[in-house]
Amino acid sequence: MHSRYDIIRRNTLKARTLIVKATAAAGSGHPGGSFSMAEILGCLFYKHMRYDAANPCWEGRDRLVLSKGHAAPGLFSHLAISGFIPESEVETLRSLGSRLQGHPDMKCPGVEFCGGSLGTGLSYSVGMALSARMDGLDSRIYTVIGDGESDEGQIWEATMAAAKFKLDNLTVILDRNYVQQDSYTEGVMPLDAAATGPNPNPVAARNDPTLWRTSDKWRAFGWHVIEVDGHRIEQIDSAIRGAKQVSGRPSIIIARTVKGKGVRHMEDNPQWHGKAPSPEMVPIILDELKSQAAVAPSIIAGDMTRLDLEVKRCDGAGPDYIHMDVMDGIFVPTVTFGYEKIRELRPLTDIPFDSHLMISQPARHVKKYAEAGSDIITVHAEVCSVSEFGEIHDYLKGVDVGVGVAVNPQTPIPPWLKEFVPTLDQFIVMSVVPGRSGQKYIYESHQKTRTIIQSLNEHGFGGVVEADGGVNILNVADCFDDGARVFVGGSSMVGQPDMKQAIDDIRGRISYARQRMLLHRAHSLGGSKLVHDWIALHVVGEQSDTLNKIARESNLL
Repeated sequence: MHSRYDIIRRNTLKARTLIVKATAAAGSGHPGGSFSMAEILGCLFYKHMRYDAANPCWEGRDRLVLSKGHAAPGLFSHLAISGFIPESEVETLRSLGSRLQGHPDMKCPGVEFCGGSLGTGLSYSVGMALSARMDGLDSRIYTVIGDGESDEGQIWEATMAAAKFKLDNLTVILDRNYVQQDSYTEGVMPLDAAATGPNPNPVAARNDPTLWRTSDKWRAFGWHVIEVDGHRIEQIDSAIRGAKQVSGRPSIIIARTVKGKGVRHMEDNPQWHGKAPSPEMVPIILDELKSQAAVAPSIIAGDMTRLDLEVKRCDGAGPDYIHMDVMDGIFVPTVTFGYEKIRELRPLTDIPFDSHLMISQPARHVKKYAEAGSDIITVHAEVCSVSEFGEIHDYLKGVDVGVGVAVNPQTPIPPWLKEFVPTLDQFIVMSVVPGRSGQKYIYESHQKTRTIIQSLNEHGFGGVVEADGGVNILNVADCFDDGARVFVGGSSMVGQPDMKQAIDDIRGRISYARQRMLLHRAHSLGGSKLVHDWIALHVVGEQSDTLNKIARESNLL
């Protein structure tokens, strides 16, 4: 992907927390559809759209039309983070006299369209795109529509008009979350082919490309179509960049998403189309959002002579990052590869590169690694002075690349790091001695991780702690309990014949630890009654059975 990934990730998480607070304060609202489009709006607001929050009516701005206007809490949250309105104002949602009502109103700075009546936003966008062309503006129009909204005939009338007028300055993003107010979309007015078999999963088509038919409809109207996972920032980013290159016809990005994404009991649950979380559940939900975890396979555990194939294996396995262990033979005894290899591998995938520089004099080389395509760059505290790290920090922040610090097993947090902690994106706790193969996880790293996290939090840390070295399916849950949220795997991921299955298994262990943590949080707030109430929210699939089992094993019921 390269650049701004960590900014988008962090702001998207922040937007979800604001959505929870806003709808809970209002006692009503639409969290489900706001969550499903969070990454979509994140990519638009924090990378692709041109705007000036201090001058919302700037003529040269790009325009965002939220046609699925009931997801207003999602829009308002991103407007607040982007500086259009104070963040505190988000909690006035639906209050008498507030600028933030249940659907977007143009009295709120940054709102381009008074949403509410579904199906009308795309027609409005066609007019805006035509107007921009007639006025000689290079503004782009971005329009977010819903799949339930696509039941409206006006959507398809506007679709025909946009193709007729060859509106290549118009990009539509379909939030394809498979849930609408009444039920699941495929039971109301299907856009894809029906799943077969007894009791078919109502959202089965999301993960089965053989059932996808939505794109056929838009192509038939003459549109350029791109299909993505609507929660993979790098895929959305690539799709928006691709749409900008299209000439002579409008583009649609079909983003396959999960309604309520990020809060397990809301996911794929029609009940949360228009329902606010209760106040007693808010602290648990916020902990759930903050505890999102990521996995990062380290490609040096594979075939070092064919790292291109290892990157392609990673691309098919669906990790959150690809971990690049750069070793120079000086700071560590091993040599792996340099920035030239990262540049060579970068075009093979959109997955973010998490580059861990185990090199001496990193300040002299960090620019080359950023320019090669790294999305996050971590350097070692052992080879930095405060001035050298300050130079690295300021450069990476200036080019929108994430910045991290790593410490070896015997190294404490350096005193000089304190001033950088609030703007640090990542801290790596090494749990093996770097540069030596075949090591096991150093058990003392568990306590060290807990101590480091406590110290970082005392100084305003807003990033993530990454566990790196010897992490595997047997200890990853313990690493999660320590507070790590990114997990690097070498032999436990890349070294496995089926990397996707290995990653899925590790994610399963992390999920178990995460659900256990949330149950303990519920118990600390309200005893066994709140634990029971929390479990009762999880009605989709077998979630409640799983949570009951975990709660009993943990003596919480």
